[in-house]
This record gives sequence, C-alpha cells and structure tokens, in this order.
Amino acid sequence: MSEENKNNIESEDFEAVELQENEAPKITRLNGMYQDWFLDYASYVILERAVPHVYDGLKPVHRRILHSMKQLDDGRYNKVANIVGHTMQYHPHGDASIGDALVQLGQKDLLIDCQGNWGNILTGDRAAASRYIEARLSKFALEVVFNPKTTFWRSSYDGRNNEPITLPVKFPLLLAQGVEGIAVGLATKILPHNFNELIDACISTLKEEDFELYPDFSTGGLADFSKYNEGQRGGRARVRARIEKVDKKTLAIKDITFGETTSSIIDYIILANEKSKIKIKKIDDNTADEVEILIHLPNGVSSDKTIDALYAFTKCEV
Repeated sequence: MSEENKNNIESEDFEAVELQENEAPKITRLNGMYQDWFLDYASYVILERAVPHVYDGLKPVHRRILHSMKQLDDGRYNKVANIVGHTMQYHPHGDASIGDALVQLGQKDLLIDCQGNWGNILTGDRAAASRYIEARLSKFALEVVFNPKTTFWRSSYDGRNNEPITLPVKFPLLLAQGVEGIAVGLATKILPHNFNELIDACISTLKEEDFELYPDFSTGGLADFSKYNEGQRGGRARVRARIEKVDKKTLAIKDITFGETTSSIIDYIILANEKSKIKIKKIDDNTADEVEILIHLPNGVSSDKTIDALYAFTKCEV
C-alpha cells in the first residue's frame, strides 16, 4: 500500500471519530427506570424473601422447607442435609439460607420433630452441621398444615415443579411462632404467643366473644404490657430478665429477655462494669436446660441497687 493511500485512510478514520464525538449525546433519564425497577425489586424482596404471609405465617423459605419435608415424609427421620438439598428445587437462594431457616423452625419446637444437636436458644450455641442432625414433620404439622385439596399452586422458579402459594394452616402460626423480617422500606416483628392461649382465643373468636391475648416468650422473663395497644403500631412491651437474690453478695439471673442469649447478657454486664455503671466481682454461667447466671458482688455493694442498675444499663430489660 502506498504512503498516499495510508494517509487517506488515516484521515478518513479521524474524520469518522470526530463526527461521532460531535454528535449530540444520547440522554437516558433515570427517574422512570428507578421508579419501575426499584419498585419491582422491593416487591420481590418483600413477597419472596423477607416478610411472612398473613395466611400461613410463613416466609417463602419456611413454606418450601415444609413442602419438601411433606414430600419426603415416610414417618422416619431424614438428614437435614437431604432436606436442604431437596428444598433447593424450590428455593433458589442457596443451601446456607435453607439450613439456617430449618434450624430456626426446629428450635421453635412446634412443626418439626428434631433429633441431634439443634443448638440452644438460651446460650446461643449453634446447631451441629446439617449432615449430623435429622428431622421429620411433627404430628401437629401433619395434622394442621397440609391439605392438597385446598392448596393453590404455582410453578417453581425453574418451571419443573409446583409449589404452594400458601399452605392451608388450620392454626394461627404467625402468632404462635412469631417472626422477624426486614425488606426494602418494610419491616415486621411479631412476638410469639402461648399455644394454649391461642387455642382459647380461637374458640372465643368462633363464639364471637371478647378476649385478651398477649405475647409469651420461650426464654421466660417478666413482661409489662400496659402500653401494648393490642399489638398495633406504636404499642410497647417491656420485658425483663428475672433476677433473684441468692445471698447478700450473689445475684442469680433465672430467665433472660426475649431475643437475647446468656452470652450476650454476660457481655452487656461486663461492658457496664467496665464503664463503672455497676460493680461486680465475677460472673459464673451455669446454664444448661435452665438459665442460671450467677453474679458475685464485691464487699459493700448493694444488691438492690445492682439489680436496678442491671435493668437500666444492660439488656436485662428490653
């Protein structure tokens, strides 16, 4: 190729680039995209992941776990790892989220019959690995949770299977188990309730009689519902750990506040001691089946004032 031809090609390329740069830029406005796309994303997170359905009180992952366990049910225990793998046909968000959700269901001791080390809600100890623990549906779950004739179905995420939109639960699971969830612009925190009190409330509802229903906590404790406002927005529930005097120099925490563990309570007490909010000598954690945290006080420290300070400066009151 001659030098003249090369120069002509280079000049033509330069002019093409120059013309492209001088064109008016294409403007894409984000306000419409943000409104549509973010709303779709928020709706997905709210409905498909984080917040329970009012009909059955279950998040999608819990519903899919129960549906899978029903398909696997033959009356015997199944390895949790096997249940997790089977549930992945319906839940596209990974095995870790399924395993954690299954452990949470099992620890509530209502729908799942557990075998093995499923952790401890009092101490915060984690469950054993999914390959070591086993589970099956409880007799209660088999009786009240499933009815194919009254279940509405939809295709799973890959279209290969059908899954329930909601389960036709014949019991207020949402109130019985309690639930927490946070999504985009929306959060929920429903406190757990007593099984027998829920049955009484259901009977009163059928008889069209008035009733009072307050939360009840598996970790025990003392609760004040004077500002509960029937559980509606703005209501408050004050929960306290139960603290007893063993002797003049020793206090014992027998129940802990809902949402806390003995480990977290002890951490808050140690932090308050470091900040000179309370004065303690040492702490012993003797928790096993029941909570027992012993707080030893130094000489000259009032046990009554220490109890007040524990409620004021630690998570002994929430």
